Amino acid sequence: MNLKENAQKGKIGENIAQEYIKKCGMKIIDTNWHYSKNAEIDIIGVDKGTLVFVEVKTRSSLDFGHPFEAITKTKIQKIHTAILGYLNKSDKKYNSYRFDAIAVIGTDNPKIEHLKNCGQY
Repeated sequence: MNLKENAQKGKIGENIAQEYIKKCGMKIIDTNWHYSKNAEIDIIGVDKGTLVFVEVKTRSSLDFGHPFEAITKTKIQKIHTAILGYLNKSDKKYNSYRFDAIAVIGTDNPKIEHLKNCGQY
């Protein structure tokens, strides 16, 4: 699979994740927010007054591992940098915020796994 196909699959997974979190009652306020070339947040939303930063990982199958396995220590550090950048630039203040991860497995009939509070700040 080439980079273009991976990017398309990732975008489909992010769209699936957005629909899923809307159904869960979260309000999406931004998507694909870039702090720098290497620090991006896939989805930013509000869940009952808590600002939520969501990382989405998509896999066609589990043949090459679970999507959550792609959220490495280095990736978490980049997400943390982006979270701090967002909080510094945002005019609106929140009492709490958290980092969630969503795994999308398959895209035709996707299985969705949602880990809340992967990092609460």
